[in-house]
Amino acid sequence: MIIDLRSDTVTQPTEEMKSYMMEAVLGDDVLGDDPTVIELEKKAAERFGKEAALFCPSGTMTNQIAIKVHTNAPGEVICSDLSHIYWYEGGGIAFNSGLSVRLIAGDRGRFTAEDVKKNINADDVHFPKTQLVSLENTCNKGGGCCWDQNEVNRISKLCKAEGIPLHLDGARMYNAIVAKGIDEKEFAAPYDSISLCLSKGLGCPVGSLLIGSNEFIYKARRVRKVMGGGMRQVGLLAAAGIYALEHNIDRLSDDHENAAKIADVLKDKSFVKSISPVETNILIFELNDDVKADDFIKSLADKDILAVGMGHQKIRFVTHLGIGDEEMEELLSVLASQ
Repeated sequence: MIIDLRSDTVTQPTEEMKSYMMEAVLGDDVLGDDPTVIELEKKAAERFGKEAALFCPSGTMTNQIAIKVHTNAPGEVICSDLSHIYWYEGGGIAFNSGLSVRLIAGDRGRFTAEDVKKNINADDVHFPKTQLVSLENTCNKGGGCCWDQNEVNRISKLCKAEGIPLHLDGARMYNAIVAKGIDEKEFAAPYDSISLCLSKGLGCPVGSLLIGSNEFIYKARRVRKVMGGGMRQVGLLAAAGIYALEHNIDRLSDDHENAAKIADVLKDKSFVKSISPVETNILIFELNDDVKADDFIKSLADKDILAVGMGHQKIRFVTHLGIGDEEMEELLSVLASQ
């Protein structure tokens, strides 16, 4: 039995999801007539109180499309110094949109409206024009932490006053929604655009949604085509997204509980220096200096437990629907014996 904690991207579609996929009615999405894709996009937009949505192959693509649509080079994007769009999207902000990045060092990927205000550039030819603010909720490098909705609302109010769009990298936003017990429409209201990944905790094999206004999605569809994201009979994958939205949201709380259980075991271990607060399904802990991270990861792998390093002696565990009761029992037993 392999216990794979490297990421929630390793989830496999359940038999029920695969059966649902096989029954999908298909069309040509580039021509706009795949009924299952249309159903998924409509369902997602309605859930979040937005006008439209666009189904794409990946969260990197949905983020990069949003940045491209919202901005015009030269310019600058404000985001956290832990943001996925900065760390893990291959330099796409510069390559795709010709923008520089203003990084804010905050609290595990979160910052305040005052922080944003301080980092908006003056109207001066020496400075790139601030054209977009991007938040990540939950924040991956921040250990799956959730934003305070009141602070998000304050940032949104500032952005509207300044005429700056606000984008959400919401790859794991359903984890935040479940953890905070917040209504989807209330959660989404502050943002001009939202990226939602279907292939992490929601358990789909592939795919992300970009959500926003009709005008925004119209422009986004053109950028998706330019980026090579136009797909044909993709209703097979869209069906998985529909199934996930209807069946795999509430169960995210199980992943959160499992991450907390792991943290409870680790907190008493002598080799653990510190553990980041656990809010959702991501657990990041730091090892003492006398234990090398690579050696620790290898020792787990020898016991069929897979994890990844996060740099500076840090290890990341991510719980997901592939980690059930049996896997948890074995994992906790191994960690307790370390």
